[in-house]
Amino acid sequence: MDVFVYGTLTDPDTVSEVVATYEFVCDARLDGLRRVEGTYPTLAPAPGDSVTGKLLRTADIRSLDAYEGVESGLYVRVSVPFTDHSVAVYVGDPDRLDVAESVAWPGDDSFEARVRRYLAENAVRVHEVA
Repeated sequence: MDVFVYGTLTDPDTVSEVVATYEFVCDARLDGLRRVEGTYPTLAPAPGDSVTGKLLRTADIRSLDAYEGVESGLYVRVSVPFTDHSVAVYVGDPDRLDVAESVAWPGDDSFEARVRRYLAENAVRVHEVA
Protein backbone atom coordinates (compact mmCIF):
# COMPACT_ATOMS: atom_id res chain seq x y z
CA MET A 1 0.00 0.00 0.00
CA ASP A 2 1.16 3.53 -0.73
CA VAL A 3 0.96 6.11 2.06
CA PHE A 4 1.59 9.85 1.88
CA VAL A 5 3.74 10.71 4.92
CA TYR A 6 4.54 14.22 6.11
CA GLY A 7 5.83 13.94 9.67
CA THR A 8 7.77 11.42 11.73
CA LEU A 9 7.36 8.72 9.05
CA THR A 10 9.49 10.70 6.59
CA ASP A 11 12.51 9.63 8.67
CA PRO A 12 13.92 6.26 7.52
CA ASP A 13 15.06 5.38 11.04
CA THR A 14 11.54 5.85 12.40
CA VAL A 15 9.96 3.87 9.56
CA SER A 16 12.44 1.03 10.14
CA GLU A 17 11.27 0.82 13.76
CA VAL A 18 7.60 0.60 12.69
CA VAL A 19 7.56 -1.73 9.67
CA ALA A 20 9.83 -4.56 8.53
CA THR A 21 9.96 -3.67 4.84
CA TYR A 22 9.27 -0.44 2.98
CA GLU A 23 10.48 1.86 0.28
CA PHE A 24 10.17 5.57 -0.34
CA VAL A 25 8.67 5.79 -3.83
CA CYS A 26 9.01 9.53 -4.46
CA ASP A 27 8.78 13.00 -3.02
CA ALA A 28 5.18 14.13 -3.05
CA ARG A 29 2.83 17.05 -2.39
CA LEU A 30 -0.66 16.88 -0.88
CA ASP A 31 -2.93 19.66 -2.18
CA GLY A 32 -5.94 20.99 -0.29
CA LEU A 33 -4.58 20.53 3.23
CA ARG A 34 -1.82 22.13 5.29
CA ARG A 35 0.44 20.82 8.03
CA VAL A 36 -0.10 22.05 11.59
CA GLU A 37 2.06 21.38 14.61
CA GLY A 38 0.98 19.79 17.87
CA THR A 39 2.25 16.92 19.97
CA TYR A 40 2.71 15.31 16.54
CA PRO A 41 2.10 16.96 13.17
CA THR A 42 -1.32 16.73 11.60
CA LEU A 43 -3.29 18.25 8.76
CA ALA A 44 -5.91 20.98 8.55
CA PRO A 45 -8.39 21.98 5.83
CA ALA A 46 -6.79 24.53 3.52
CA PRO A 47 -8.13 24.92 -0.02
CA GLY A 48 -5.31 26.29 -2.16
CA ASP A 49 -2.57 25.21 0.27
CA SER A 50 -0.38 22.12 0.21
CA VAL A 51 2.05 20.11 2.29
CA THR A 52 5.18 18.32 1.11
CA GLY A 53 6.13 14.81 2.09
CA LYS A 54 7.00 11.41 0.67
CA LEU A 55 5.17 8.47 -0.76
CA LEU A 56 5.93 5.43 1.39
CA ARG A 57 5.19 1.90 0.14
CA THR A 58 4.73 -0.98 2.57
CA ALA A 59 2.54 -4.05 2.92
CA ASP A 60 2.41 -3.63 6.71
CA ILE A 61 -0.47 -1.16 7.05
CA ARG A 62 -1.51 -2.70 10.39
CA SER A 63 1.77 -1.62 11.98
CA LEU A 64 1.34 1.89 10.58
CA ASP A 65 -2.23 2.01 11.93
CA ALA A 66 -0.95 0.97 15.36
CA TYR A 67 1.84 3.56 15.25
CA GLU A 68 -0.64 6.31 14.31
CA GLY A 69 -3.18 5.28 16.97
CA VAL A 70 -6.00 4.61 14.50
CA GLU A 71 -7.85 2.23 16.82
CA SER A 72 -7.96 4.83 19.60
CA GLY A 73 -9.02 7.59 17.20
CA LEU A 74 -5.84 9.64 17.53
CA TYR A 75 -5.45 9.55 13.73
CA VAL A 76 -7.79 8.42 10.97
CA ARG A 77 -6.57 6.75 7.79
CA VAL A 78 -8.24 8.09 4.66
CA SER A 79 -7.79 7.60 0.92
CA VAL A 80 -6.71 10.41 -1.40
CA PRO A 81 -6.35 10.24 -5.20
CA PHE A 82 -2.85 9.92 -6.69
CA THR A 83 -2.40 9.51 -10.47
CA ASP A 84 -3.98 6.12 -11.29
CA HIS A 85 -4.76 4.92 -7.74
CA SER A 86 -5.46 6.14 -4.23
CA VAL A 87 -2.98 6.49 -1.40
CA ALA A 88 -3.53 6.45 2.34
CA VAL A 89 -3.10 9.58 4.43
CA TYR A 90 -3.18 9.77 8.22
CA VAL A 91 -4.98 12.81 9.67
CA GLY A 92 -4.68 13.44 13.40
CA ASP A 93 -7.41 14.83 15.62
CA PRO A 94 -6.20 18.37 16.44
CA ASP A 95 -8.01 18.38 19.79
CA ARG A 96 -6.15 15.26 20.92
CA LEU A 97 -2.79 16.45 19.56
CA ASP A 98 -2.81 19.80 21.39
CA VAL A 99 -2.54 21.81 18.18
CA ALA A 100 -1.76 25.41 19.18
CA GLU A 101 -3.86 27.06 16.49
CA SER A 102 -7.56 26.70 15.86
CA VAL A 103 -8.30 23.95 13.31
CA ALA A 104 -11.88 23.62 12.11
CA TRP A 105 -13.02 20.58 10.18
CA PRO A 106 -16.52 21.60 8.99
CA GLY A 107 -19.51 19.86 10.55
CA ASP A 108 -20.57 18.66 13.96
CA ASP A 109 -20.39 14.89 13.61
CA SER A 110 -17.40 12.67 14.39
CA PHE A 111 -13.88 13.80 13.53
CA GLU A 112 -13.50 10.97 11.02
CA ALA A 113 -16.79 11.82 9.29
CA ARG A 114 -15.81 15.50 9.03
CA VAL A 115 -12.43 14.62 7.49
CA ARG A 116 -13.96 12.19 5.00
CA ARG A 117 -16.64 14.71 3.98
CA TYR A 118 -14.06 17.47 3.47
CA LEU A 119 -11.96 15.19 1.27
CA ALA A 120 -15.00 14.17 -0.78
CA GLU A 121 -16.13 17.78 -1.30
CA ASN A 122 -12.76 19.39 -2.03
CA ALA A 123 -9.93 18.92 -4.52
CA VAL A 124 -7.59 17.06 -2.17
CA ARG A 125 -5.06 14.93 -3.99
CA VAL A 126 -1.43 13.81 -3.94
CA HIS A 127 1.05 14.66 -6.70
CA GLU A 128 4.57 13.42 -7.36
CA VAL A 129 7.23 16.11 -6.99
CA ALA A 130 10.09 15.86 -9.48
